[in-house]
Amino acid sequence: MSGNEAWKAFTLPEPSPAADERFMREAMALAREAAAEGEVPVGAVVVRAGEIVGRGRNRRERDKTALAHAELEAIEDACRTLGGWRLWQCVLYVTLEPCPMCAGAAINARIPRVVYGASDPKAGSCGSLVNLFSLPYNHHPAVTSGVLGEECAALLREFFRSLRPR
Repeated sequence: MSGNEAWKAFTLPEPSPAADERFMREAMALAREAAAEGEVPVGAVVVRAGEIVGRGRNRRERDKTALAHAELEAIEDACRTLGGWRLWQCVLYVTLEPCPMCAGAAINARIPRVVYGASDPKAGSCGSLVNLFSLPYNHHPAVTSGVLGEECAALLREFFRSLRPR
């Protein structure tokens, strides 16, 4: 079977609320690590066939770059793990709705499904501010929003609340 035939034959497993919560908790653990390092607490994992193949967390302050988002780190890690840039059998889990850059990375990596926790009314590009996945790109990930959303939002609120006294 050629690569194109494999693509057509592949179907992602039905979403499972239990699996979604399990992998979102993994992303939340990475978000907590980011917060402990003074980074905005966002974590992400890429999953294929029930196994985490990529992990990432915000490192913008440490790396001094706008590109060090959790999703980009997780996607890059998954590409290295799997040996290619097409993540067409994977799901991206992230604690905060992806920004335009990260939504674009999911499109370019051919990720078929994105699951996020907290919505982002300021930069969310999977439905809150804009939905990049609905535009006429060559790939359109399905989105599941609000998985452990309140817990993910609480991590962010607590982090920003802790910055105010300083």
